Formats: sequence, C-alpha cells, structure tokens
Amino acid sequence: MKNISVIGAGTMGNGIAHVFAQSGFNVNLIDVNPSQLQRAMATITKNLDRQIAKGSISEEQKKDTLSHISILSDIPEGVKQAELVVEAATENIDLKMDIFRQVDISAPAGCILATNTSSISITRIAAVTKRPDHVIGMHFMNPVPVMKLVEIINGYDTSKEVSGSIVELSKQLGKVPCLVNDYPGFIANRILMPMINEAIYSLYEGVAGVEEIDTVMKLGMAHPMGPLQLADFIGLDVCYAILQVLQEGFRTSKYAPCPLLANMVMAGKLGVKSGEGFYQYTPGSKDLVVSNRFK
Repeated sequence: MKNISVIGAGTMGNGIAHVFAQSGFNVNLIDVNPSQLQRAMATITKNLDRQIAKGSISEEQKKDTLSHISILSDIPEGVKQAELVVEAATENIDLKMDIFRQVDISAPAGCILATNTSSISITRIAAVTKRPDHVIGMHFMNPVPVMKLVEIINGYDTSKEVSGSIVELSKQLGKVPCLVNDYPGFIANRILMPMINEAIYSLYEGVAGVEEIDTVMKLGMAHPMGPLQLADFIGLDVCYAILQVLQEGFRTSKYAPCPLLANMVMAGKLGVKSGEGFYQYTPGSKDLVVSNRFK
C-alpha cells in the first residue's frame, strides 16, 4: 500500500496527511475549498519546521515529506488510484455519507475506505457503499503528528483482512493501534465525553470554578490537561455533537449535553478555534486565562 487519499484539509486531515507523507506514502490531500488546502500545506510546513527545531527530522526529510503530498479539489480525481482513503471531514453524518457515496463510485475495487470519525457509526457509514466489508474507522488523536494512539473501529461487516491491514499500517506510521467495535462513542469518547460533560455540569451548578475543576483533575488524577481545557482544545461544538451521538445511540439522558455547553456552542464560544471557550486564547500567548464569563 503506497497511495493514500485524505479527504478534508482541516486540523485532522492535514495532520493525517503529514504522518502518512513523512512515512513515505504518496498522499493526495483533497478539499473542495482551495484556500483550505493552502492553509493545510502552510500548517504542515510549520509543523515540519517545528520538528526540525527539535532535532527529530532533517531539512532533507522535510523536503521529502512535502514532495509526497499533492493537493486536489476534486474527489473522483483524488481517489482514482487510492489504495486507502481516509475521510477527515467535519463530524456531520450527512456530509460523511455523501463523501462515502462519491468515493465508493470512484475509488478502485479493493481500496479500503476509512473514516476518522470520533463517534459516528462505522456500520451506518458503510451501509451507503457497495463495499461495507472494506469500510473501517481510523480515529486519530489531535495533534496527529504527536499523539501515538489510533483507535481502529470495526464496522459490523468489516473483514478481518481489512482490520488486520489497518492495524499493521498504523504501526508503519509509528502509531499504537487499539482495536474496538462499533458502538456509540467507541471507547475514547464513550469514556472521555461523559467526564467532560460532568466537569461542565460542575461549573454550571457552581460546585467549583474553571481553574479549580481543571487543577483537581491535573494534580489529583495525573491528567496532563484538565477536562475544561481539553474541551476547548477539542472544540466545544465537537464535544456537543459527540454527546448528542451518545445520547441518541444509547437512548438515555445519561449523555445529554449540559445546558451550559449548548449555550456556549450557540453563542459561538467554541474554545481554541474561536478564541474563547472556558478560557481565552490570544495568538502567540501560552498563558492560560479564564474567560471573563467565568471569573
């Protein structure tokens, strides 16, 4: 397997393209928005420069990595020679199913179709294709070039051969694959999102402040980042969407998003990407400042 197509040039997509290209794969990075593709390449270049500064790669390795990435705006053209397609679009079921319908028509027979979804059913996505046995989840963690875990999710019809191939491929990328089955939230978010939601409820109910909640979890539970800061990093809209998937999938109010989270998403306070969530974010600053709303 040498030819990889990555659909979606956002934070996850450019990170996935980065790690595949750095491991010597030929990567087509596809996005319908040409300006997003330019931003993605700038981000990949910046991250490679950061690796050079740390001494983990050389200037020659940077050039080699970039030479393995091609950018395209057309899905059929971008996947026509792919052996693996990794979809990394926005966490929206209708969008993902539409992409998989297009890819299923255009990708070669035998091509594996993977989704980077963090919570949406692999089986449901696979059902819109004519190759459900070749559909699988590859849930990379953010930031992709740094984080070692890949949560690999078997759909109901995913073949053992495809599953084994993706496990081995993940190892080639220097990642640690963990194989799980297709139930709402899989493992990572089934455990993580209720914790984040409970932290938001604790803030909402006045049990403690933002810094206090995060400090308890960092110093008391040895978490590298508190749950509220982590929610900002993930994106509060993403957290909200995943909780809705869990609530719908298990048909219980146990996973219902906290009203405070819902209000923040409606107000556009999405965390790092919007500049404000539970904390305020200033470009270039490493200081963690609690949002004025919670002081």
